[in-house]
Amino acid sequence: MVQLSKRAQNLKTSPTLFLVAKAKELAAQGHDVISLTVGEPDWPTFQIPSRAGIEAIEKNITKYTPANGTVELRKVIAGKVQNEIGQTYSTKEITVASGAKFIIFAALQMLCSPGDEVIIGTPYWVSYPMMVELADGVPHIIECGEMENYKITPEKLEKAINAKTKALLFCSPSNPTSLLYSAEELKALAEVLRKHPQVAIISDDMYNRLVFAGGKVAPHILQVAPDLRERTLVINGGSKAYSMTGWRIGWAAGPERLITAMADYQSQSTGSPSSISQHAAMAAIQGCEPDIEQVVAKLRSRKDSGLNELRSVHGFKVAEPDGAFYFWVDIRAHLGKTHQDKVIRTSKDFCDTLLEKYFVATVPGVECGLDGFMRLSFAVSEDTMKSAVNRMKDFVGQLV
Repeated sequence: MVQLSKRAQNLKTSPTLFLVAKAKELAAQGHDVISLTVGEPDWPTFQIPSRAGIEAIEKNITKYTPANGTVELRKVIAGKVQNEIGQTYSTKEITVASGAKFIIFAALQMLCSPGDEVIIGTPYWVSYPMMVELADGVPHIIECGEMENYKITPEKLEKAINAKTKALLFCSPSNPTSLLYSAEELKALAEVLRKHPQVAIISDDMYNRLVFAGGKVAPHILQVAPDLRERTLVINGGSKAYSMTGWRIGWAAGPERLITAMADYQSQSTGSPSSISQHAAMAAIQGCEPDIEQVVAKLRSRKDSGLNELRSVHGFKVAEPDGAFYFWVDIRAHLGKTHQDKVIRTSKDFCDTLLEKYFVATVPGVECGLDGFMRLSFAVSEDTMKSAVNRMKDFVGQLV
């Protein structure tokens, strides 16, 4: 028998991808399943990058590139970062990889030694803690509930930092809450971080262009604290704003020493990112501003409509999104109730029953580190969301 490593034995499947698979299995059985799980836009990749991808194939731009991406794409990314957060990066301070998820993974691999701690606030993106553990690090989880508006406060950050702390990892706007850190909140966190120069900052900016008020780009820690540049990693990619999920292209800008290590790690693991996807991403960054503006308007409308629908469900409390495309729904009023002889004790029980009996797939908050909640994607049509919420009303109406 093949003996698996301890790492393999401790590995967990991504909860969102597991739920997607379960929803597809039920759909294959003939059930009308509505999936609100995966963070994937329901609109197609924009025409400009799509045509650029076809062009890459037709012009034989299909060979290996440098492991950290083409110089041309890195220059375009540098311009994008300059425009968005006002920081200048050379091509040696930027790396491109097969998705922003792998960028985060590579960063943690290059930052963490065994026992190093990475601070993560709840609720978090489901993959963060596991990625830290796969880097032999220890996720130091800070609980940030309703009282903290689901965001890390400077007081909690200060208390969490110790001699083992290697990095702070956060996402704004957040997956799963869709809430963002204001400039003032980031300034307060920066005040704490200045006291602890050993702590690296990993800023997951995947949703930074999908914001509903206050400008086209979410506030960034380097805008309010540019002195932290030499220990901050700025991460983004094509998946969300450009709807390029399947193209698998992500990037990071940061200190050259860390970026070089990440690029070397990429060269020994995934190799170079897809040349076709890189060519398409370059076209997207250069030409899709009008498309992003249209998408934000569409998401704003969906947010407003979905919020009204969800708030009409008895016992639901919903945080209004600042950006991204998720609803973070407080379902604690329904825990402890019974549905057809099954006691709904946890958010997982609630979401499992909602899927198995009413065929609506959602992500339980416990998978994001905070039980009593669920995450719904509103990157679906308004009619689809309304149908899903009607099924939720049927479910809630059966609870006793």
